Amino acid sequence: MQLLPGKFMLNAQTACWLSHDSLRSDWEIFQQDIRQATGFSLPISTHLPARHVIALHIFSKPDSLLGSEGYRLTVTPEKIDLAANTRTGIFYGLQTLLQLLPPQVESHELVKGIAWTIPCVQIVDYPRFHWRGLMLDVSRHFFTKQEVEAYIDEMARFKFNVFHWHLSDDNGWRIEIKGLPRLTSVGAWRVSRTGDFGTFAPPQPGEPADDRGYYTQDDIREVVAFAAKRHITILPEIDVPAHSLALIAAYPNLSCTGLPYAVNPGSPFYRILDNVLCTGKDSTYLILDTIFAQIARLFPGPYIHVGGDEAYKGFWAQDPRDQAVMQQNGLHTLEELQGYFERRVEQIILAHGKKMIGWDEILEGGLAPEAAVMSWRGIQGGIAAAKLHHDVVMSPWGHCYLDLYQGDPLVEPKTYGMLRLDSCYFYEPVPPGVDSSYILGIQGNLWAEHVPNLRHAEYMTWPRALAIAEVGWTPAAEKNWDDFIARVEALFPRFDAQEIKYATSMYQPIIQPVRDSLTAELEVKLRTQVANLQVYYSFDGTNPDYFYPAYQGKPLRFPKGATTLRVVSYRGKQQMSPVIAISVDELQRRLGNY
Repeated sequence: MQLLPGKFMLNAQTACWLSHDSLRSDWEIFQQDIRQATGFSLPISTHLPARHVIALHIFSKPDSLLGSEGYRLTVTPEKIDLAANTRTGIFYGLQTLLQLLPPQVESHELVKGIAWTIPCVQIVDYPRFHWRGLMLDVSRHFFTKQEVEAYIDEMARFKFNVFHWHLSDDNGWRIEIKGLPRLTSVGAWRVSRTGDFGTFAPPQPGEPADDRGYYTQDDIREVVAFAAKRHITILPEIDVPAHSLALIAAYPNLSCTGLPYAVNPGSPFYRILDNVLCTGKDSTYLILDTIFAQIARLFPGPYIHVGGDEAYKGFWAQDPRDQAVMQQNGLHTLEELQGYFERRVEQIILAHGKKMIGWDEILEGGLAPEAAVMSWRGIQGGIAAAKLHHDVVMSPWGHCYLDLYQGDPLVEPKTYGMLRLDSCYFYEPVPPGVDSSYILGIQGNLWAEHVPNLRHAEYMTWPRALAIAEVGWTPAAEKNWDDFIARVEALFPRFDAQEIKYATSMYQPIIQPVRDSLTAELEVKLRTQVANLQVYYSFDGTNPDYFYPAYQGKPLRFPKGATTLRVVSYRGKQQMSPVIAISVDELQRRLGNY
């Protein structure tokens, strides 16, 4: 980007010119994005005006630098010129143009008294990776069609191009399949529970299943079309052979035990209830063929995600049909039995014109011939798959799991694990020694055990997904943490205008307990992710502000009799974080984690 002198003034008389009528849909979405705040309905001109125009061009001769998603944007005081090889490039250029307008443009209400100016710039922009995704889990907690579309719409602003839709799990089946009505009449219903997911009481005898939600096939078509207009491909996931308790609740004969189970509401069940499909029953493959045939027709993208993760194999070990499959096929381990299952599933998916992708466990028993791998337990699965010349999406939990804590658990909503903003940003998706041509890209995953509503989904997604978007778009050598933070902070007023909930956890002091190397006495180190913050602290039970002692980098020791440390961050005289109070006991407990 080169910043130039001057500004372009957007007003009701600004016209738009399109080199191809196919760009009309992309222009209409930009119009929708600005209309509520500006009140402008900008006309499309049949000829190219000399001045005060936004001109959208598809190159007649492709620009080899830009590829299929890049664009060139030039803003002068007289006109805006946006050119690309494809509609996708034009769409992304319009998202950048939207970001160049004042933050108030994101308002859902008419904003008066604002000069809708755009700084003069020259921008040449194109992505590093082809796959830039976010996953939303709608099984653990259901999100309505309108909520899913709102999530997709926000993804599009930051040039994500894959929406991974986790449509089935132990806790709910969320998609209508014709001919299998029990999937939604039974599998989409569970008993209601509120609180700490994973510790809930199991369904009680006679208790009504009144927590429900699923998408009709018409809903699916509408969401697919909505995403496609924003140049986002939807990756559907049907998680098998494990994570299948909702499927098994609907059709109990599919498990090894054949026992009647209820859809799990978030109560402990792993290794207790049989949530894994039986590999030795023909009915397993017949029902999956029916499911994947309809999935393939509903979703135009190239891949279907089959899960494959966290399969407890203890029921297979005890089931004579699974053991017979092993004997007949010369399989020696239960991991190889899962590999057999995955290869049969791949044949089903290939028969319906799609390619299979699964979590990295699908490697363990021998990778299906054409399968792609999504590496989540770390990077080793991705490395192994790439070395076998299979395509890989990198999504390691320690860098990409948006359901983890993003700040101190003492002041954040309950979840598990830790993923701070800087851990997302500094992730490099291409491991050393791996052929980068097999790394399709990067994806952030939002599992919904502890995400009961859209507002909290937003809070857990933003701003960490901004870091994932930048890792997916920007060359590694061009990344700059301080510059990224400045741009994140510039987006916060836009989120405010949009009424998008986001986290400011990046401003929190990070509390690290250590032991003195000589005395073994407990000490505390403090740091911040963001520069130009000052941390203040107290040991006397009162809440510190900027009049209190400032942390100077030397580890702190508890004064005699003190039991609690309180810390807070400021930028100048502005408080940037909540006060975090941590006890000696909690610090001792955390020592083992560092």
